[in-house]
Amino acid sequence: MIIVTFFILLFTFIVVSLNVNHSASHEVNTTWEWHESPEEAGWSSEQLQVARDYYDSLNSTAAMVIYDGKVLLSWGNVSHNTNAHSVRKSFLSSLYGIEEEQGNINLNKTLAELNIDDEPPLNEREKQATIENLLTSQSGVFHQAGEESWTMRRNRPTRGSHEPGTHFYYNNWDFNVLGTIYNAETEADLFEKFNVEIAEKIGMEDFTLYQTEYSDELRRSIHPSYLFRVSARDMARFGLLFLQNGKWGNEQIIPNSWVERSTSPQAEVPGNSVYDYGYMWWVATKGPLSELGLFSAIGRYGQSIDIVPEKDIVFVHRVDSNRRTLGLFQRSVNQNQRLHLLQLILDAKLDLPEAELNSL
Repeated sequence: MIIVTFFILLFTFIVVSLNVNHSASHEVNTTWEWHESPEEAGWSSEQLQVARDYYDSLNSTAAMVIYDGKVLLSWGNVSHNTNAHSVRKSFLSSLYGIEEEQGNINLNKTLAELNIDDEPPLNEREKQATIENLLTSQSGVFHQAGEESWTMRRNRPTRGSHEPGTHFYYNNWDFNVLGTIYNAETEADLFEKFNVEIAEKIGMEDFTLYQTEYSDELRRSIHPSYLFRVSARDMARFGLLFLQNGKWGNEQIIPNSWVERSTSPQAEVPGNSVYDYGYMWWVATKGPLSELGLFSAIGRYGQSIDIVPEKDIVFVHRVDSNRRTLGLFQRSVNQNQRLHLLQLILDAKLDLPEAELNSL
């Protein structure tokens, strides 16, 4: 009897774990404007339900779509700050764009000129890598780094095997060192700058500096990782900022030229069936979504800000990586699943003349 009771409780726990995040959207106070209905905005409620059913089958914990500057759909808890993982890199990229235009950062400076080293030390060839090489993940410095996944460690090339600027390897060493360089060159703190230069200006509703931290893993590298916990609806604002070419209201927050450069392919990514790489942004260069101009900020386990300029869409997808099935197994949504969900949403757009849309 005890064993039977145990398995009943275990089964109940699994069901709750799998479904707790697929309840109706959390309605909270917000300054976002909403479309009155999908049909009013030119979308099919029936087809969006197909996308919702697929979303409910995944490990997703939140999703949002912004169309024409307003919320089209909001699923899950979109106001909960969770680990953004590698989306943090696109946040930092935007700060580099601001500082470069102001003349505070020179992308051609080398690690040697910037007095960047590590433990164990870099060699002279590695020190010839430039800031631009780091932004495109082509530094040629294949040093251990903090926040590395098992795949990163497995795929890391041998040190000294490639010249700076000649080989793409998705490299947390490059990304973490960019944080060190930014703080040194600006004599400021990247979290505080992000708060003042971006979060406050675009009206992020949940972001606070208490949700940021530097993470040291000194056994791997002296350069810390910079971690953000951000909500889906604040990620949507950041995506909308880029969809609007760096402009918010009447203010050009991120230089238009930087938005264009950073979201254009700068490095070929071998083995990726969809993306190449920009300045810490993923840029679709293959498949049907590339024809729509897709570019993405992507993080581990299924975090993303996917921007589709040709459809005037920002799609945000979240998986709360602190939630685990049975307390052991990491929740995750892979690239194919996330992009299939995005495609199902895009399929819900009604391609009707404006006069017919207005009559709906």
